[in-house]
Amino acid sequence: MRQLFVILLALGIGMPVNAKQITFTKKGVIHYCMSGQDTLIVQTALKKHYTLSIAPYKGDKACAISYTFDDGLAEQYSLVAPQFEKRGFRGTFAINGSKINSDGGLTTDTTRMSWEQVKDLSDRGHEISNHGWKHKNFARFPLEEIREDIYKNDSAIFANTAVMPRTFVYPNNNKKEEAKKIAVQNRVGTRTKQRSIGSKSTPQNLEAWVNTLIETNDWGVGMTHGLTYGYDAFRNPQRFWDHLDQVKAKEDKIWVGTFREVAAYVEEKGATQLDIVCEKNHLRITPELTLDKELFIEPLTLVIKGKQIKKISVRQDGKKLPVLLHTDKAVFDFNPYGGVIEVNLKSVSYTHLTLPTT
Repeated sequence: MRQLFVILLALGIGMPVNAKQITFTKKGVIHYCMSGQDTLIVQTALKKHYTLSIAPYKGDKACAISYTFDDGLAEQYSLVAPQFEKRGFRGTFAINGSKINSDGGLTTDTTRMSWEQVKDLSDRGHEISNHGWKHKNFARFPLEEIREDIYKNDSAIFANTAVMPRTFVYPNNNKKEEAKKIAVQNRVGTRTKQRSIGSKSTPQNLEAWVNTLIETNDWGVGMTHGLTYGYDAFRNPQRFWDHLDQVKAKEDKIWVGTFREVAAYVEEKGATQLDIVCEKNHLRITPELTLDKELFIEPLTLVIKGKQIKKISVRQDGKKLPVLLHTDKAVFDFNPYGGVIEVNLKSVSYTHLTLPTT
């Protein structure tokens, strides 16, 4: 059972309470502080329940998928990016700066992108991630060489795209602990797990992967290299496009976000605190997040569930927030670094508070 600190403003007292349930005999104000991992259940005098929580993923989707593409292959620009954009998706392209072709027509390797193409991907909303300047295996080189390799690639990506890479993809998937400590610095995340999507992928196992993600509320990270050439290539990319169509068909359950977006969201959710004041049909929610604002920039999704929600309005920092009102819940995005969130719910009187054990 969780140790709570609840201020009973209606009774004019403040006290630590080790309890699962607090009930008011008279209408009053409930003041409660919750973390991003908690779910708050509010019950009206008519026994109608409303739950308040930060969604596990953006838009309150059941799961998330990030597609990562390694090595900066040219067909990732010419084939993958247009197919993603056609479906409203964005991908994460992890490049090795030493292999990227210089601009000005000086193409030295036709199988790789140019810096102009890398910048174009970034400008179109795709993520450019650091995969090491020369793809050095962490297990085979001294730490200082690994450090230089990582920093040099950061600098090259920033110089050519004006966006600093905030994620890292380990060359050869080697995660030597000492080198890993260097790679994680000033990142929102590094790729520590992945599901290979390539020559061995079939429609059946790809569908099973997606269905498992939905059922387990997990974050899946796909790793792909070549489509028609290169390491673990599909040979026939239509298999991959068909998979993307299946994911698109389930977009009410799946958030397809870049690796940076999903990594930042998950970290922010766990670190956010909400101070909530409930009074009659009004909620005053004050978010607090102490992560680095330059790194963690994703809005979070708040969910209020309840079959009796007929009308809702939400404002933060003087601005009205868009709300998606479903038959059983209201969903809206908010700024975790922002000011007080004012929520007005129609015909709701808060008299009872329950916090489930987690």
